[in-house]
Amino acid sequence: MLMRTDPFRELDRLTQQVLGTTARPAAMPMDAYRQGDSFYIHFDLPGIDADSINLTVEQNVLTVRAERVPVKADGAELIVAERPYGAFTRQVFLGETLDADKIAADYVAGVLTLTIPVREAAKPRSIQVTSSDHKQAVTA
Repeated sequence: MLMRTDPFRELDRLTQQVLGTTARPAAMPMDAYRQGDSFYIHFDLPGIDADSINLTVEQNVLTVRAERVPVKADGAELIVAERPYGAFTRQVFLGETLDADKIAADYVAGVLTLTIPVREAAKPRSIQVTSSDHKQAVTA
């Protein structure tokens, strides 16, 4: 049988959920990086049903919303409840160089991966240099 020995643990857990800590932020943790012509963002969403994930883009703001419902077994007595549940939201500001119309999303093993391509106009390109420097013969 599991027993709680710290009477303030529940208060600490609630404070960490709302305010977060360095080791465990309140918002969904993410990693973001650029590789080649795409940006990748990984969000940790363990225990989330893929159907509860909602992605929206308005202007240059990407909003990720997900919901985890508490597990309730019929007739069960809850002893410890440390896993956060409820609605989680995170907003990411996208630069003008990203193509928000072509975002791809994949959810595997509790990790939501977004792939955001760089706009064609923002990709590095080579510019050819021409010279109009001609040596003209001087006639006198």
